[in-house]
Amino acid sequence: MRSPGVLHCDTEILVPFFDVDTLHVVWHGHYVKYLEVARCALLDRIGHNYSAMREAGYAWPVIDMQLRYVRGAVFGQTINVRASLVEWENRLKINYLITDLASGERLTRASTVQVAVEITSREMQLVSPTLFTDAVERALK
Repeated sequence: MRSPGVLHCDTEILVPFFDVDTLHVVWHGHYVKYLEVARCALLDRIGHNYSAMREAGYAWPVIDMQLRYVRGAVFGQTINVRASLVEWENRLKINYLITDLASGERLTRASTVQVAVEITSREMQLVSPTLFTDAVERALK
């Protein structure tokens, strides 16, 4: 079973026409965009979003992503994307659950892993920067 995480954020997305194929099913690549929208909302909730990360001197590239498609979302469907913080001390791991908003039916589950990279030296950090971990600890209180 996937970890529910210590902190989560729900984001509702109405599937637009330009995200679907000729059968009105969301093209698989667009789910990555939905994860990003939810991840940004979670980082805002933590109080240390991508702007703050950059200002602190770090980039946070995605180094691993896993998606498991259960049922395709369709044009006009409102989906909920839950982003759950799982790890933050050495890397940023987020689990996701995409469900139909009306029924709660699971559509997709996913996870991403990101690491801090110092912008000036381009060196990957083996531990998350203190500014980030402090922001997580504040958000958990």
